[in-house]
Amino acid sequence: MNKPNRLTVILALVTFAVGWYLGSDDKGMTITSSVGGSGYGGGYEQKTQPIQDEGAVRPREQRGKTHMVNPGDSIQAAVEIAQPGDTIQVMPGTYSETVYIDKDDIHLVGVIVAGERATLDGQKTLNDAILYSGNDVIIENFKIIDYKGNGIMSQAGNNFEIRNNLIIDTGIYGIFPQLGKNGLIEHNVVSGIADAAIYVGMSDNIHVAYNEVFDSVAGIEIENSRHAIVEHNHTHNNTGGILAFITPGLPIKDTYDVIIRNNFILDNNTPNFGAPGSTVAGIPAGTGILIMAADDVVVEGNIISNHKTAGILITDHGNAANLTLDPESDPNADGAMILDNVMLNNGYDTIDEVKAFALTELHTGNIDIFQIGPTEGSCIINRHRYHTVGIDDFSECDFTNTDNIDNYLIAGGAERRVIKASERGEIAYLGVCTGCHAYAGRLIGPSVMEIQALYANRPEDMVKYINAPTPMRADYPEMPA
Repeated sequence: MNKPNRLTVILALVTFAVGWYLGSDDKGMTITSSVGGSGYGGGYEQKTQPIQDEGAVRPREQRGKTHMVNPGDSIQAAVEIAQPGDTIQVMPGTYSETVYIDKDDIHLVGVIVAGERATLDGQKTLNDAILYSGNDVIIENFKIIDYKGNGIMSQAGNNFEIRNNLIIDTGIYGIFPQLGKNGLIEHNVVSGIADAAIYVGMSDNIHVAYNEVFDSVAGIEIENSRHAIVEHNHTHNNTGGILAFITPGLPIKDTYDVIIRNNFILDNNTPNFGAPGSTVAGIPAGTGILIMAADDVVVEGNIISNHKTAGILITDHGNAANLTLDPESDPNADGAMILDNVMLNNGYDTIDEVKAFALTELHTGNIDIFQIGPTEGSCIINRHRYHTVGIDDFSECDFTNTDNIDNYLIAGGAERRVIKASERGEIAYLGVCTGCHAYAGRLIGPSVMEIQALYANRPEDMVKYINAPTPMRADYPEMPA
């Protein structure tokens, strides 16, 4: 396990001190202790398994050859000659290319010398920096700038590790694992992203820790994914800090078993600059944590401050903006569990819809926690500490912490995904297309139903457009090839 860093120690001390101070009361109130106490006892099986080999998600096999890439060389050329088990070391310098990895067990590492990194520069013309579909892929130590599509994107690869990268202005997503299982995203700094700095899509058993994300629309998103922990991150100056939600119309229909704990979530008031009409464009500026239709989400030990809409916003699909409902997805956020968090100066200038609902409870002023829509099985401890709206039906949680859950990573690693030739089209659709296109309703691009109607009986024209897209509509972002 990684040793606790200074940030972790400071956060633990602050959380302990504030919890101790606020937990002392001389008015006879029933106060739930935030130190020690019972651990997490959710109503489904917990998978508490240690990270392997100092943070690796899978014990590394015997390493093969090391391939050196120097400025002027091609990273992709090194990938093409590499074999499973090989390491590719990229020396400091600037490389303007897209790197594709479709092999298992490749370690792609930028070498840092005197603070200088290997820099992938998209020059505002290339779509993606690194895309991989292999299993057991590690990507670390790169600086990635000025791409139009994505910084690092995975497509159906298991047992991945993405760490210690600096990613700036890479278009729609900074780090985007899609359809993966058993992945670690840690110690990255990501900024200037038009959708999500870190976006976990349709994945399972994921750990997102010790990252800094800022100046983006969404800081960290857990979308249509299960068994994820988001902890020890610093998310600030985004539109929304940390999100756990279900996007209707995707092949995986649910999000559940998510723990958001021990994060600094501060000043996420950046005006929303997402693609107009997209799902992410519906996030109100000034949202600390957004839980939308996701189930069994624990919010614990975070410092959440200075958000003009709300510190924690919990909603169903019916009250969310820019969504087309999916009859196969449960639209309600059930099982939200709010434990001890430090919440300061939230909801000080909230949106009109929240103000109107708050007035039905005769509430005016700041709002730390806001909940709207049907919910079942939700709970909170020490509710007296917060300014709240819409949580009267929340029960008292019967546990105070998740200390007994280290992570949800799978000891020994997940089984490697093997894609048969007959599955390649489906995996390409699920791992690539669904990142921007929901079946019904707008996501980043138009819905699949709309595309089907447009290209009915003309599949060859759709293939041509996918390979060489041109701008067609002013209200949609340019599609990457």
